[in-house]
Formats: sequence, C-alpha cells, structure tokens
Amino acid sequence: MPQKEMRDGEIPDMDFIKSHSQKLEDELQKLGLKIKHHEDNLKFLKAQMNSIDESILDMQVNLGKYHSSAGDVDNDFSATNTEKQTIENILKQEQTAAGIICQLKVYHPVQASKLPLTKDVLGIVATLGKVNDVNLSRVLSDYLGPENMLAIVCKTYEGVKELEKYDKEGMIDKSYGLHGLGKAIGRHLDGRYLVFCTENLRPYIGGFVPEDPQRRLALLKPRLPNGDPPPGFIDFAVNMIDVDHTHLSCITASGHGLRETLFYNLFSRLQVYKTRSDMLRALPFLSEGAISLDGGIMKSSGLFYLGGRNCIEVIFPISSGISRLPTDVLEIEEQLKLMRWQKERLLEDMQREETLLNHVKTMFSTKKEESVKYLRETAQILQQEARVCVSRCTDVSKRICNFRVFKGDPE
Repeated sequence: MPQKEMRDGEIPDMDFIKSHSQKLEDELQKLGLKIKHHEDNLKFLKAQMNSIDESILDMQVNLGKYHSSAGDVDNDFSATNTEKQTIENILKQEQTAAGIICQLKVYHPVQASKLPLTKDVLGIVATLGKVNDVNLSRVLSDYLGPENMLAIVCKTYEGVKELEKYDKEGMIDKSYGLHGLGKAIGRHLDGRYLVFCTENLRPYIGGFVPEDPQRRLALLKPRLPNGDPPPGFIDFAVNMIDVDHTHLSCITASGHGLRETLFYNLFSRLQVYKTRSDMLRALPFLSEGAISLDGGIMKSSGLFYLGGRNCIEVIFPISSGISRLPTDVLEIEEQLKLMRWQKERLLEDMQREETLLNHVKTMFSTKKEESVKYLRETAQILQQEARVCVSRCTDVSKRICNFRVFKGDPE
C-alpha cells in the first residue's frame, strides 16, 4: 500500500503510483476476460443441454409409440425362468450383501432407484450376464466362485462409499449402509463381501468385433502353426457372456460398458474348450487359463482345479443370446442411453465451469477492492502532501517577509 512505499515527508513517487495503478487495472481486465470466457462456456453448454433434452424427448416419444403398440408382449424387463431362479437363489443367501441388495431391488424397485445407498448399484455379478448353455454357466460360476458371483457392482466410488460407514475409531457403523438396511428388513449382514467399482476397473483397451450388437472384444484367438485354432477351442469366456443392451456402453464416465470393464476384469483372456482333454492339449496356448464344458478349470499355466465340481447355488441365467427387441428399437435405446450419458457429462462440465466462474468472480471482487483501496489511500497521501507543500510555501513566504523587514527593505 502507499503508506508502506513512502516515508514520512517524502515526496510521492508518481511513476510508481502510475505503474502500480496500471498493474492493478491490467489484472482486473484479465480477470474480467476470464469471467466472460467462463460465462460464454456456460452459455454454450446450456445450449448443448437444451439440444440433448429435445433429442431425448423425441426418442422417448418414439419408444413410447413402439411399446404401446407392442401391448403386453414380453420385454427386456420380464425375467425368464432361469433369471428368476438365479434371483431366488441369491435371496436364499440371507446373511449376504447380495441378498440384501437383491431383496430391495426385487420388492422395492422404486425406493432402490432413489436411495443414496443403492441408486448407484448396477446389480449383482450373477444377474448382469447370461450364457446360452447350462454347462457353460456352471463352469463359469465355479471358476469365479461364490464370492465373485455374489459381488455387488457399483458405477462410481461414491456409490461404494455409501454401502458402508465407519466411526471415529475406524469400526463399521452398523446403523448405516448395508448393515443398517439389513437390520431394517430383517437380514443380518455377516462377514466380508466384494464390491466392483466400474469406474476404477482398468478397462480392455482394443477394438470390438465389427457390426456386433453385443460389442464383443476383438481378441486375438490362438492358432496352430497351420493357422487353425486348437481342437475344441470355442471362444474367450468374456465374449460368451450375453450382456443386457442397457449395460453394453456408457456405464462409466469414459463411455465403457460392462463387457470391457467388469467381465474383462473377471475373465480376461480365459479360453473355453469343449472337453478337458482339448483344454489340456492346448496348454502351450493358455497364457491366462482355460475352462472346459465338462468341468475342467485351469486358472493359470500351472494351477489346475482337480476333484469333483462344487455344489453351485448361484449361476448365470440361461438365454438364447438373441434380443427380442427389433434392431431399430435397440438402436434408438442405444442412442437414448448415449444421449443420457452425454447429458451427465455436460452437467459435470457445467458444474465445473460454474465453480471456476465463481472462483474468478471472487478474485475479481477482491482485486477490485484492493484497487479501490489503493487509489483512495493514494489520493489521501497526495492531498496530505499537497497540504504540507502549501504549508511549507506559506512558511517560506513568511520568513522572506520577516527577513525583508529585518533588513529594512521596502516590500
């Protein structure tokens, strides 16, 4: 401030005052331009949001026309017998997190979609994929084990944090989260449970099978020296899971679906063979394990699962692998999902721009107050110095007059 820049009785440095005033003015101008930049960004984002809202409304109208004309025909929300069996078997796991989540989603779907505790939950691993063969279902479920099959799948880490709360000592607060919900519905949650967070899973990086509505991964298949696949090779396990079209893309903020996140992390490049003999003959090609439809399991090149099959209560549902919805309807639903995903990203961008705008506005106000205060204090100092100068000049004049009188000179 000016008082700190000048000593008492010292003549103000006008060059410094002009320089510092110009500096404050330049900083205010820069902040003003930043404010305009963020305001323009918000206007652009709001225009995009309005356009997306209109597109979403049009698509919803078109889908509504189709579903109303389809009447009471079964749709993707109606569970097949095997889906019901899978859900019933999960509900039997009374002291598990999966059982609690499943009970809430089955009997109270509206509340489940709104509760902070469950609205971010996509489902249980066993309910998020289907296969077209019961033997494949059993061996895949056996390969994963009950802990993975009953794991909860959340979209974001914020959803994971809602499932469990801790007190100041780091102990589980059993009045909140899944423990609290379990008590409320008469289910006691006991032991550990797994939770997959799709946004934190490292996704598959690579291409997809062209023109495949299931977005299967374009993985390099094993080949013999003559170019043929090993005898009995069927496919990679990750590509033999049928994923609901609502989960094929735009599950994460990066646009990934369940196949390249959840199921790729569960199965990676696990190969599937017809028989155990075929699997064993293909050992040189099994870098990340293999299974066979007759129950063979090998988790890595040196880890074999021997003995009889475990009693598996929860398995993947069975489906034909073919969607019952027309292709054009599936395309509209996929576009609708993409639009909703883009809307979520726009909302995040708008929140970020508003935060930046408010921050710059605060900086502008602070800098403006600093500038006004500097100019006011500078003016006060200049006025004070002017009064001092006038006083000094008056004093000098008086001394000159007194000196002339002393000398006897006429005025």
